[in-house]
Amino acid sequence: MGALRRFWRRLGPGFVTGMSDNDSSGIATYTQVGAAFGTGQLWAPLFTFPLMAVVQEICGRIGLVSGRGIAAVVKAHYGRRVLWGAVTLLVVANVVNIGADLGAMAAAAGLVLPLPVPVLLIAFTLGILALEVLIPYRQYAKILKWLTLAFLAYVATAFIVGADWGALLLATIVPKVEFSSGYLLALVAFLGTTISPYLFFWQADEEVEEEVAHHRLHAMGEGTPTVTGRAVRAMRRDTVIGMFLSNLIAWFIMVTAAATLHANGITNIETADQAAQALVPLAGPFTAALFALGIVGAGLLGVPVLAGSASYAVAEAAGWREGLSLKFRRARGFYGVLGAATLIGLFLNFLSIPPFKLLYYAAALNGLLAPPLLVLILLVARRADVLGKYRERRGTLVAGWLTVAVMAAAGIGLIISFV
Repeated sequence: MGALRRFWRRLGPGFVTGMSDNDSSGIATYTQVGAAFGTGQLWAPLFTFPLMAVVQEICGRIGLVSGRGIAAVVKAHYGRRVLWGAVTLLVVANVVNIGADLGAMAAAAGLVLPLPVPVLLIAFTLGILALEVLIPYRQYAKILKWLTLAFLAYVATAFIVGADWGALLLATIVPKVEFSSGYLLALVAFLGTTISPYLFFWQADEEVEEEVAHHRLHAMGEGTPTVTGRAVRAMRRDTVIGMFLSNLIAWFIMVTAAATLHANGITNIETADQAAQALVPLAGPFTAALFALGIVGAGLLGVPVLAGSASYAVAEAAGWREGLSLKFRRARGFYGVLGAATLIGLFLNFLSIPPFKLLYYAAALNGLLAPPLLVLILLVARRADVLGKYRERRGTLVAGWLTVAVMAAAGIGLIISFV
């Protein structure tokens, strides 16, 4: 128990970032992929894990070494025009995801609680805002870390429904690729919801928040922290663990959908809570409730990360004071963006927009938008005036450019398939 406790304490921004990637939008996307193609894309998490780990390690290194977030570094070296274009796209995508996440949380909670969905929707929104604004960063970071345990529900669900584990492992190791628009759209959506732009901004900024919390930096964007090789290695280890577990959870969700929904001819899921409802006749009410509670826990983790990454990016682009370590009166602009993004997401749930369709195509849009953002990040990662002796090694940069190529190729393939 002592070793496990020490391991848990060492987990930080990389772990939380990786797990937050499996928010309600991710769950919906992975469920739809499993329902539509069965085991046909189980190889995708194994493929994306190293790419995701490389990208997030680069982002974490930039924040840890420079003491600034991605947006602040891009602004300093590549200009406002480039930055504002990226930030605008990030905010739009994040708001859409926040709305979908809040809606999925309320609908899923409504399956196990005797309360109207609108009441649950408003309660979740106000509760998340209160946590973000009122609780100091160090306590808030601990809450986010504990919320990651909600994803154990999907591991349990996969074992409860039963599956041919030998066949699943074979499908994971041996890729099966179809050259159809539906398959390519699903693959781009998977890549977009796994290697997501908001994660780039969030992890870099949370590494800086950790520096402030441990008094190695006075405030975000003010000064340069004293960094050691040991700190960089700890960040890398934390990030690899987070990204591995993120992809493992995605794999278990796809397994559950393939073994239940796809196996019974259900190939189209419009919302994450619909997936939980569909499990009732196939795997029993307990399994469905477990799946639904996982959606709620994922949203409680994912919504703050989505809103927070948008706030960090806008604040850095505008030159405002920023950080969850600051009280509201000292960072009104930062908290204003955070609150506005969350409330607009709430409002989207009262419009007549099919939530899953919007979410699924937003994930595909992320897959198309991530490559240009990654190009900027990789250009920063090789700069000695930003990272000094800790700038990225050639092997890491090659892996980063490979990630850009893979995501760009998937997006181009999708466009060609539709044409």
